[in-house]
Amino acid sequence: MPAQALQCKECHEQYPLEARYVCERCFGPLEVTYDFSSLDTEATRRKIQAGPRSIWRYQDFLPYSGKPASPLTTGTTPLIKADRLAERLGLGEVYVKNDTANPTHSFKDRVVSVALAKAIELGYKTVACASTGNLANSVAAHASAAGIEAYVFIPSDLEEQKVLATGVYGTNLVKVRGSYDDVNRLCTELSAERDWAFVNVNVRPYYAEGSKTLGYEIAEQLSFRLPDRLVVPIASGSLFTKIARGLEEWIEVGLIKDGTVPVFNGAQGAGCAPVADAWQAGHDFCKPVRPAGIAKSLAIGNPADGPYALDLARRSGGSIDAVSDDEIREGIRLLAETTGIFTETAGGVTTAVLAKLAERGDIDKDERVVLVITGDGLKTLDAVRDSFEAFEIDPRLEDFEQTVERDHVRAG
Repeated sequence: MPAQALQCKECHEQYPLEARYVCERCFGPLEVTYDFSSLDTEATRRKIQAGPRSIWRYQDFLPYSGKPASPLTTGTTPLIKADRLAERLGLGEVYVKNDTANPTHSFKDRVVSVALAKAIELGYKTVACASTGNLANSVAAHASAAGIEAYVFIPSDLEEQKVLATGVYGTNLVKVRGSYDDVNRLCTELSAERDWAFVNVNVRPYYAEGSKTLGYEIAEQLSFRLPDRLVVPIASGSLFTKIARGLEEWIEVGLIKDGTVPVFNGAQGAGCAPVADAWQAGHDFCKPVRPAGIAKSLAIGNPADGPYALDLARRSGGSIDAVSDDEIREGIRLLAETTGIFTETAGGVTTAVLAKLAERGDIDKDERVVLVITGDGLKTLDAVRDSFEAFEIDPRLEDFEQTVERDHVRAG
Protein backbone atom coordinates (compact mmCIF):
# COMPACT_ATOMS: atom_id res chain seq x y z
CA MET A 1 0.00 0.00 0.00
CA PRO A 2 1.18 3.61 -0.53
CA ALA A 3 1.11 4.35 3.24
CA GLN A 4 4.68 3.98 4.48
CA ALA A 5 5.12 5.19 8.04
CA LEU A 6 4.19 7.69 10.72
CA GLN A 7 6.37 10.77 10.49
CA CYS A 8 6.89 13.69 12.85
CA LYS A 9 5.64 16.95 11.34
CA GLU A 10 8.51 18.83 13.03
CA CYS A 11 11.73 16.75 12.99
CA HIS A 12 10.60 14.12 10.39
CA GLU A 13 11.52 11.14 12.57
CA GLN A 14 9.67 8.05 11.33
CA TYR A 15 7.79 5.30 13.19
CA PRO A 16 5.88 2.14 12.22
CA LEU A 17 2.17 2.32 11.38
CA GLU A 18 0.99 1.62 14.92
CA ALA A 19 -0.99 3.39 17.65
CA ARG A 20 1.24 6.38 18.28
CA TYR A 21 0.60 10.09 18.07
CA VAL A 22 3.62 11.99 19.36
CA CYS A 23 7.30 11.95 18.44
CA GLU A 24 9.61 10.50 21.11
CA ARG A 25 12.44 12.72 19.92
CA CYS A 26 10.85 16.21 19.86
CA PHE A 27 7.24 15.62 21.00
CA GLY A 28 5.93 16.86 17.67
CA PRO A 29 2.66 15.48 16.17
CA LEU A 30 2.77 12.48 13.85
CA GLU A 31 1.09 12.01 10.49
CA VAL A 32 0.89 9.24 7.90
CA THR A 33 3.36 9.48 5.00
CA TYR A 34 2.82 7.89 1.59
CA ASP A 35 4.78 6.88 -1.49
CA PHE A 36 2.54 7.39 -4.53
CA SER A 37 5.31 6.81 -7.12
CA SER A 38 3.89 3.43 -8.17
CA LEU A 39 0.36 4.74 -8.83
CA ASP A 40 -0.71 4.93 -12.47
CA THR A 41 -2.71 8.15 -12.83
CA GLU A 42 -5.30 6.99 -15.36
CA ALA A 43 -5.75 3.58 -13.73
CA THR A 44 -6.22 5.28 -10.37
CA ARG A 45 -8.80 7.68 -11.83
CA ARG A 46 -10.77 4.76 -13.29
CA LYS A 47 -10.55 2.87 -10.00
CA ILE A 48 -11.93 5.87 -8.13
CA GLN A 49 -14.80 6.39 -10.55
CA ALA A 50 -15.71 2.69 -10.42
CA GLY A 51 -15.33 2.52 -6.64
CA PRO A 52 -17.96 2.25 -3.92
CA ARG A 53 -20.21 5.21 -3.14
CA SER A 54 -18.25 5.96 0.02
CA ILE A 55 -14.89 7.28 1.20
CA TRP A 56 -13.38 3.87 0.37
CA ARG A 57 -13.32 4.82 -3.33
CA TYR A 58 -10.17 6.70 -2.25
CA GLN A 59 -8.59 3.61 -0.67
CA ASP A 60 -5.22 4.18 -2.37
CA PHE A 61 -4.85 7.46 -0.45
CA LEU A 62 -5.74 6.03 2.96
CA PRO A 63 -3.56 3.94 5.34
CA TYR A 64 -4.87 0.45 4.48
CA SER A 65 -3.76 -2.36 2.20
CA GLY A 66 -7.38 -3.36 1.48
CA LYS A 67 -10.86 -1.86 1.82
CA PRO A 68 -11.86 -2.11 5.50
CA ALA A 69 -15.21 -3.55 6.52
CA SER A 70 -17.22 -0.42 7.30
CA PRO A 71 -20.62 -0.83 8.97
CA LEU A 72 -21.95 2.60 7.92
CA THR A 73 -21.63 4.22 4.50
CA THR A 74 -19.76 7.50 4.80
CA GLY A 75 -18.95 10.09 2.16
CA THR A 76 -20.04 11.08 -1.36
CA THR A 77 -22.09 13.92 0.09
CA PRO A 78 -23.61 16.56 -2.22
CA LEU A 79 -21.74 19.49 -3.73
CA ILE A 80 -24.52 21.97 -4.45
CA LYS A 81 -24.28 24.99 -6.75
CA ALA A 82 -25.65 27.80 -4.59
CA ASP A 83 -26.69 30.43 -7.12
CA ARG A 84 -29.08 32.27 -4.78
CA LEU A 85 -26.44 32.49 -2.06
CA ALA A 86 -23.93 33.80 -4.60
CA GLU A 87 -26.43 36.38 -5.83
CA ARG A 88 -27.26 37.52 -2.29
CA LEU A 89 -23.56 38.07 -1.56
CA GLY A 90 -22.67 39.56 -4.94
CA LEU A 91 -20.39 36.66 -5.86
CA GLY A 92 -19.99 34.78 -9.12
CA GLU A 93 -19.90 31.03 -8.41
CA VAL A 94 -20.49 29.45 -5.00
CA TYR A 95 -20.81 25.76 -4.13
CA VAL A 96 -21.86 24.28 -0.80
CA LYS A 97 -20.24 21.00 0.24
CA ASN A 98 -23.08 19.63 2.37
CA ASP A 99 -21.47 17.13 4.72
CA THR A 100 -24.61 16.96 6.85
CA ALA A 101 -25.61 14.09 4.54
CA ASN A 102 -23.34 11.63 6.37
CA PRO A 103 -24.76 8.87 8.65
CA THR A 104 -24.70 10.97 11.84
CA HIS A 105 -25.11 14.26 9.97
CA SER A 106 -21.59 15.65 10.22
CA PHE A 107 -18.15 15.33 8.63
CA LYS A 108 -16.95 13.45 11.73
CA ASP A 109 -18.21 10.22 10.15
CA ARG A 110 -15.25 10.48 7.76
CA VAL A 111 -12.59 10.61 10.45
CA VAL A 112 -14.33 8.01 12.62
CA SER A 113 -14.68 5.55 9.73
CA VAL A 114 -10.92 5.71 9.15
CA ALA A 115 -9.97 5.66 12.85
CA LEU A 116 -12.32 2.82 13.77
CA ALA A 117 -11.09 0.68 10.88
CA LYS A 118 -7.49 1.23 12.00
CA ALA A 119 -8.34 0.52 15.64
CA ILE A 120 -9.91 -2.80 14.68
CA GLU A 121 -6.94 -3.62 12.41
CA LEU A 122 -4.57 -2.94 15.33
CA GLY A 123 -6.56 -5.28 17.58
CA TYR A 124 -8.35 -2.85 19.89
CA LYS A 125 -11.61 -3.99 21.51
CA THR A 126 -12.68 -0.59 22.84
CA VAL A 127 -12.75 2.85 21.19
CA ALA A 128 -13.09 6.21 22.90
CA CYS A 129 -12.98 9.92 22.20
CA ALA A 130 -13.04 13.43 23.62
CA SER A 131 -15.71 15.41 21.82
CA THR A 132 -17.50 18.73 21.45
CA GLY A 133 -20.55 16.86 20.13
CA ASN A 134 -20.40 15.71 16.53
CA LEU A 135 -17.55 13.29 17.18
CA ALA A 136 -19.48 11.86 20.13
CA ASN A 137 -22.46 11.13 17.87
CA SER A 138 -20.23 9.50 15.28
CA VAL A 139 -18.10 7.33 17.57
CA ALA A 140 -21.20 6.07 19.37
CA ALA A 141 -22.98 5.19 16.12
CA HIS A 142 -20.06 3.57 14.31
CA ALA A 143 -18.99 1.58 17.37
CA SER A 144 -22.54 0.35 17.87
CA ALA A 145 -22.80 -0.71 14.22
CA ALA A 146 -19.44 -2.51 14.43
CA GLY A 147 -20.27 -4.22 17.72
CA ILE A 148 -17.34 -2.69 19.61
CA GLU A 149 -17.49 -1.05 23.05
CA ALA A 150 -17.16 2.74 23.20
CA TYR A 151 -16.50 5.41 25.82
CA VAL A 152 -17.42 8.96 24.86
CA PHE A 153 -16.26 11.93 26.96
CA ILE A 154 -17.97 15.30 26.50
CA PRO A 155 -18.16 18.68 28.30
CA SER A 156 -21.10 18.64 30.71
CA ASP A 157 -22.65 21.77 29.15
CA LEU A 158 -22.92 20.34 25.62
CA GLU A 159 -26.09 21.03 23.60
CA GLU A 160 -28.89 18.67 24.64
CA GLN A 161 -29.52 17.54 21.06
CA LYS A 162 -25.95 16.24 20.74
CA VAL A 163 -26.10 14.50 24.10
CA LEU A 164 -29.33 12.72 23.17
CA ALA A 165 -27.96 11.77 19.75
CA THR A 166 -24.99 10.10 21.47
CA GLY A 167 -26.62 8.31 24.37
CA VAL A 168 -29.25 6.67 22.19
CA TYR A 169 -26.63 4.27 20.77
CA GLY A 170 -25.98 2.71 24.18
CA THR A 171 -22.44 4.04 24.48
CA ASN A 172 -20.68 4.71 27.79
CA LEU A 173 -21.34 8.45 27.93
CA VAL A 174 -19.22 10.47 30.38
CA LYS A 175 -20.04 14.15 31.00
CA VAL A 176 -17.00 16.02 32.33
CA ARG A 177 -17.34 19.26 34.29
CA GLY A 178 -15.05 21.51 32.28
CA SER A 179 -14.18 22.66 28.75
CA TYR A 180 -13.26 20.49 25.79
CA ASP A 181 -9.60 21.07 26.62
CA ASP A 182 -10.22 19.63 30.10
CA VAL A 183 -11.95 16.64 28.52
CA ASN A 184 -9.11 16.13 26.06
CA ARG A 185 -6.51 16.30 28.84
CA LEU A 186 -8.37 13.60 30.78
CA CYS A 187 -8.56 11.38 27.68
CA THR A 188 -4.83 11.81 27.06
CA GLU A 189 -4.17 10.61 30.61
CA LEU A 190 -6.58 7.68 30.18
CA SER A 191 -4.92 6.66 26.90
CA ALA A 192 -1.74 5.92 28.86
CA GLU A 193 -3.65 3.81 31.38
CA ARG A 194 -6.25 1.96 29.28
CA ASP A 195 -5.79 -0.33 26.30
CA TRP A 196 -8.33 1.67 24.30
CA ALA A 197 -8.16 3.32 20.90
CA PHE A 198 -8.86 7.00 21.52
CA VAL A 199 -9.71 8.12 18.00
CA ASN A 200 -8.43 11.67 18.51
CA VAL A 201 -5.49 10.79 20.78
CA ASN A 202 -3.45 7.61 20.20
CA VAL A 203 -4.89 6.84 16.75
CA ARG A 204 -5.19 10.51 15.77
CA PRO A 205 -2.75 10.28 12.83
CA TYR A 206 -5.17 7.87 11.10
CA TYR A 207 -8.29 9.69 12.27
CA ALA A 208 -7.03 12.93 10.68
CA GLU A 209 -6.60 11.18 7.31
CA GLY A 210 -10.38 10.89 7.00
CA SER A 211 -10.67 14.65 6.48
CA LYS A 212 -8.64 14.40 3.26
CA THR A 213 -11.62 12.67 1.64
CA LEU A 214 -13.53 15.97 1.70
CA GLY A 215 -10.86 17.45 -0.56
CA TYR A 216 -10.92 14.40 -2.84
CA GLU A 217 -14.70 14.55 -3.19
CA ILE A 218 -14.80 18.26 -3.92
CA ALA A 219 -12.20 17.84 -6.68
CA GLU A 220 -13.91 14.77 -8.15
CA GLN A 221 -17.33 16.48 -8.09
CA LEU A 222 -15.78 19.41 -9.97
CA SER A 223 -14.62 16.96 -12.68
CA PHE A 224 -11.13 16.60 -11.18
CA ARG A 225 -10.65 20.35 -11.06
CA LEU A 226 -9.82 22.70 -8.21
CA PRO A 227 -11.98 25.46 -6.78
CA ASP A 228 -10.33 28.85 -6.50
CA ARG A 229 -11.16 29.24 -2.82
CA LEU A 230 -12.46 27.20 0.11
CA VAL A 231 -14.06 28.54 3.28
CA VAL A 232 -13.66 25.99 6.09
CA PRO A 233 -14.42 26.03 9.84
CA ILE A 234 -11.51 25.70 12.26
CA ALA A 235 -11.65 23.91 15.62
CA SER A 236 -8.37 22.00 16.09
CA GLY A 237 -7.26 23.03 12.59
CA SER A 238 -7.01 19.43 11.36
CA LEU A 239 -9.95 19.56 8.92
CA PHE A 240 -8.67 22.83 7.44
CA THR A 241 -5.18 21.50 6.79
CA LYS A 242 -6.14 17.97 5.75
CA ILE A 243 -8.50 19.14 2.99
CA ALA A 244 -5.49 20.97 1.56
CA ARG A 245 -3.32 17.87 1.98
CA GLY A 246 -5.80 15.81 -0.01
CA LEU A 247 -5.74 18.31 -2.87
CA GLU A 248 -1.94 18.45 -2.76
CA GLU A 249 -1.75 14.67 -3.08
CA TRP A 250 -3.96 14.67 -6.15
CA ILE A 251 -1.90 17.43 -7.73
CA GLU A 252 1.23 15.38 -6.97
CA VAL A 253 -0.04 12.21 -8.67
CA GLY A 254 -1.58 14.08 -11.62
CA LEU A 255 -5.25 13.43 -10.90
CA ILE A 256 -5.62 17.21 -10.84
CA LYS A 257 -3.76 18.93 -13.66
CA ASP A 258 -2.65 22.52 -14.05
CA GLY A 259 -3.41 23.63 -10.54
CA THR A 260 -2.04 24.87 -7.25
CA VAL A 261 -3.61 24.70 -3.81
CA PRO A 262 -6.65 27.04 -3.65
CA VAL A 263 -6.97 29.99 -1.33
CA PHE A 264 -7.99 28.73 2.13
CA ASN A 265 -10.08 30.93 4.41
CA GLY A 266 -10.58 29.72 7.99
CA ALA A 267 -13.63 30.48 10.13
CA GLN A 268 -13.99 30.64 13.91
CA GLY A 269 -16.56 31.91 16.38
CA ALA A 270 -15.39 34.99 18.29
CA GLY A 271 -16.14 33.24 21.60
CA CYS A 272 -13.30 30.79 20.94
CA ALA A 273 -10.97 32.10 18.26
CA PRO A 274 -7.35 31.33 19.17
CA VAL A 275 -6.34 30.79 15.53
CA ALA A 276 -8.12 33.90 14.26
CA ASP A 277 -6.60 35.90 17.13
CA ALA A 278 -3.12 34.65 16.18
CA TRP A 279 -3.79 35.55 12.56
CA GLN A 280 -4.79 39.10 13.46
CA ALA A 281 -1.73 39.47 15.68
CA GLY A 282 0.62 38.11 13.01
CA HIS A 283 1.77 35.25 15.24
CA ASP A 284 2.92 31.76 14.26
CA PHE A 285 1.46 30.22 17.41
CA CYS A 286 -1.94 30.22 19.10
CA LYS A 287 -2.38 31.53 22.63
CA PRO A 288 -4.83 29.23 24.46
CA VAL A 289 -8.20 30.77 25.33
CA ARG A 290 -11.14 29.78 27.52
CA PRO A 291 -13.99 28.71 25.17
CA ALA A 292 -17.25 30.68 25.10
CA GLY A 293 -19.99 31.47 22.58
CA ILE A 294 -22.63 29.41 20.80
CA ALA A 295 -20.33 27.59 18.35
CA LYS A 296 -19.56 24.77 20.78
CA SER A 297 -18.48 22.30 18.08
CA LEU A 298 -15.57 24.64 17.28
CA ALA A 299 -14.78 25.44 20.92
CA ILE A 300 -11.22 24.17 21.23
CA GLY A 301 -9.22 26.71 23.20
CA ASN A 302 -5.82 25.09 22.56
CA PRO A 303 -5.94 23.85 18.94
CA ALA A 304 -3.38 21.16 18.15
CA ASP A 305 -3.07 22.10 14.47
CA GLY A 306 -3.42 25.85 14.91
CA PRO A 307 0.13 26.69 13.75
CA TYR A 308 -0.32 24.54 10.63
CA ALA A 309 -3.65 26.26 9.89
CA LEU A 310 -1.94 29.64 10.12
CA ASP A 311 0.77 28.48 7.74
CA LEU A 312 -1.79 27.19 5.21
CA ALA A 313 -3.77 30.43 5.27
CA ARG A 314 -0.59 32.44 4.68
CA ARG A 315 0.92 30.35 1.91
CA SER A 316 -2.40 30.04 0.05
CA GLY A 317 -3.13 33.77 0.19
CA GLY A 318 -6.12 33.31 2.49
CA SER A 319 -7.06 34.49 5.97
CA ILE A 320 -8.64 33.36 9.23
CA ASP A 321 -11.61 35.36 10.53
CA ALA A 322 -13.84 35.29 13.58
CA VAL A 323 -17.54 36.20 13.74
CA SER A 324 -19.83 37.06 16.64
CA ASP A 325 -22.73 34.97 17.94
CA ASP A 326 -25.21 37.31 16.23
CA GLU A 327 -23.32 36.96 12.94
CA ILE A 328 -23.37 33.16 13.39
CA ARG A 329 -27.17 33.21 13.76
CA GLU A 330 -27.42 35.41 10.68
CA GLY A 331 -25.19 32.95 8.80
CA ILE A 332 -27.46 30.03 9.71
CA ARG A 333 -30.47 31.99 8.48
CA LEU A 334 -28.72 33.15 5.29
CA LEU A 335 -27.74 29.61 4.29
CA ALA A 336 -31.22 28.25 5.05
CA GLU A 337 -33.02 31.00 3.14
CA THR A 338 -30.86 30.74 0.01
CA THR A 339 -30.03 27.02 -0.23
CA GLY A 340 -32.57 25.12 1.88
CA ILE A 341 -29.72 23.74 4.04
CA PHE A 342 -30.17 24.02 7.81
CA THR A 343 -26.73 24.07 9.39
CA GLU A 344 -25.53 23.94 12.98
CA THR A 345 -23.59 26.81 14.51
CA ALA A 346 -20.29 25.75 12.89
CA GLY A 347 -21.89 26.19 9.46
CA GLY A 348 -23.26 29.53 10.61
CA VAL A 349 -19.68 30.53 11.40
CA THR A 350 -18.47 29.49 7.96
CA THR A 351 -21.34 31.17 6.10
CA ALA A 352 -20.90 34.38 8.13
CA VAL A 353 -17.19 34.43 7.27
CA LEU A 354 -18.03 33.97 3.58
CA ALA A 355 -20.37 36.97 3.86
CA LYS A 356 -17.60 38.96 5.57
CA LEU A 357 -15.11 38.09 2.83
CA ALA A 358 -17.64 39.14 0.18
CA GLU A 359 -18.36 42.43 1.96
CA ARG A 360 -14.64 43.18 2.25
CA GLY A 361 -14.15 42.56 -1.46
CA ASP A 362 -11.68 39.74 -0.87
CA ILE A 363 -13.33 37.46 -3.46
CA ASP A 364 -13.17 38.19 -7.19
CA LYS A 365 -16.38 37.84 -9.20
CA ASP A 366 -14.87 35.13 -11.42
CA GLU A 367 -13.79 32.88 -8.54
CA ARG A 368 -15.24 29.41 -7.92
CA VAL A 369 -15.78 29.27 -4.14
CA VAL A 370 -16.62 26.19 -2.05
CA LEU A 371 -18.27 26.64 1.35
CA VAL A 372 -17.76 23.61 3.60
CA ILE A 373 -20.76 22.85 5.84
CA THR A 374 -19.89 20.26 8.45
CA GLY A 375 -22.99 19.64 10.60
CA ASP A 376 -26.79 19.64 10.70
CA GLY A 377 -28.87 22.40 12.30
CA LEU A 378 -30.98 19.90 14.23
CA LYS A 379 -27.94 19.47 16.48
CA THR A 380 -28.03 23.10 17.73
CA LEU A 381 -31.70 24.10 17.78
CA ASP A 382 -31.29 26.61 20.60
CA ALA A 383 -29.20 28.81 18.33
CA VAL A 384 -32.24 29.64 16.18
CA ARG A 385 -34.87 29.72 18.91
CA ASP A 386 -36.96 32.93 18.74
CA SER A 387 -35.25 33.94 15.48
CA PHE A 388 -38.48 33.94 13.44
CA GLU A 389 -42.20 34.61 13.81
CA ALA A 390 -45.00 32.07 13.56
CA PHE A 391 -48.66 33.07 13.18
CA GLU A 392 -51.28 31.41 15.37
CA ILE A 393 -54.89 31.61 14.21
CA ASP A 394 -58.27 30.00 14.67
CA PRO A 395 -59.42 27.67 11.86
CA ARG A 396 -61.46 30.41 10.11
CA LEU A 397 -60.83 32.13 6.77
CA GLU A 398 -61.45 35.58 8.22
CA ASP A 399 -58.89 34.94 10.95
CA PHE A 400 -56.26 34.03 8.32
CA GLU A 401 -57.09 37.13 6.29
CA GLN A 402 -57.09 39.47 9.28
CA THR A 403 -53.98 38.05 11.00
CA VAL A 404 -51.64 36.68 8.35
CA GLU A 405 -52.49 38.52 5.13
CA ARG A 406 -52.96 41.85 6.93
CA ASP A 407 -49.45 41.58 8.38
CA HIS A 408 -48.04 40.76 4.94
CA VAL A 409 -49.71 43.90 3.53
CA ARG A 410 -48.19 45.97 6.36
CA ALA A 411 -44.76 44.48 5.74
CA GLY A 412 -45.04 45.23 2.02
